[in-house]
Amino acid sequence: MRSTGSTSTFWSSPRTDVARTIDGVTPHHVDRLWPDPASDLDLDAAFEELALPPAPEGRPLVAINMVTTIDGRAQVGGKADALSSRVDRRLMRLLRAAFDAVGSGVGTLRADDFYSRVPEDLAARRVAAGRPAQPTALLIAGRAPVPTDRRWFTYAEQPRVVVVGSGSPHAPKDGGEAELPLPVETWVAPTELPEAPWLLERLTAAGVRSLLLEGGPTTNASFLAADALDEAFWTVDASLVGSDALPMIAPVAGASPWADAPRQGRLVSLHRSGNELFLRYRFTGAGP
Repeated sequence: MRSTGSTSTFWSSPRTDVARTIDGVTPHHVDRLWPDPASDLDLDAAFEELALPPAPEGRPLVAINMVTTIDGRAQVGGKADALSSRVDRRLMRLLRAAFDAVGSGVGTLRADDFYSRVPEDLAARRVAAGRPAQPTALLIAGRAPVPTDRRWFTYAEQPRVVVVGSGSPHAPKDGGEAELPLPVETWVAPTELPEAPWLLERLTAAGVRSLLLEGGPTTNASFLAADALDEAFWTVDASLVGSDALPMIAPVAGASPWADAPRQGRLVSLHRSGNELFLRYRFTGAGP
């Protein structure tokens, strides 16, 4: 699970604490450990031209962006907020800016009052590149009512879509109005719960070529089960919890198709800020 709109302050390197703000953005620095090791790189410059591989045939490219402890837990007290540093939060926004859409499961929205926007400086970069200022925000729900009092629903300048199952109170009934209409565009799946293949087909029809998932672990698992995870951006927080909190990908419902033949990944890059690591993996068939 990603806590994506936090204003809380957590540990960061001394360099960050005294950094000079330029155009409203606090510079952060990272060391690139692989490939081509280099020290004290500006974070924005290191990720400014983030290249995504081509989308697979017939669907968008799908990546997950998650933070976990060293022992692999994606939550502390039911949230990911306490695992995220200032540097990680800036990187999260840089990653968002590279994708056409940013998705989260409704469980993440219930746990954290988040939003899926990019800040003004990154919105300007997207516009300069001929893209919409904001990525489309995608909220994947199911049967239960969606909490509409969250900040996710307040940014009218960002395209937003809520995906619900056929049995949701937000789904129109018999061609009429929904019991609880939503104030944003709503897609209704033909099944009780939205399934990843159908959603990817719908996104493709809407012109979305890349989707960044920010959790939660159950949402990530549904895309893995559908063989639709192409990349993983993984922040490792320098902490241990020893709890039964969910990992970055929850156990796949029923049985995982990868349980006996694990999906193999390739390390694309590795960066460090203080004791925090930022890894990027690409999986078989997701480009060079």
